[in-house]
Amino acid sequence: MDDATRIRLEAAAFRRLVSHLRGRTEVQNIDLMNLAGFCRNCLSNWLKDAADGEGVALTKDEAREAVYGMPYDDWKRLYQREATPEQQAAFAAKAEA
Repeated sequence: MDDATRIRLEAAAFRRLVSHLRGRTEVQNIDLMNLAGFCRNCLSNWLKDAADGEGVALTKDEAREAVYGMPYDDWKRLYQREATPEQQAAFAAKAEA
């Protein structure tokens, strides 16, 4: 596979992942962190890192909006719930490992 094709396929997979996460607002970031070791914020940080590496101007807020599909504060207000003690314990246990 040539590089241009690989990049197109990777970009398509990224867009599909972002679309999937936008549609699964009931899945909290802490759940993603506990199960997969990354969350929407991680993904937006990686997008910003990639932009920085290419010299493309992209703010943290713009990267988050690209992933969340709306300003981050709006997403938190609409969808983010307080983490349960069980979620927090699982997160802490992963951090200790």
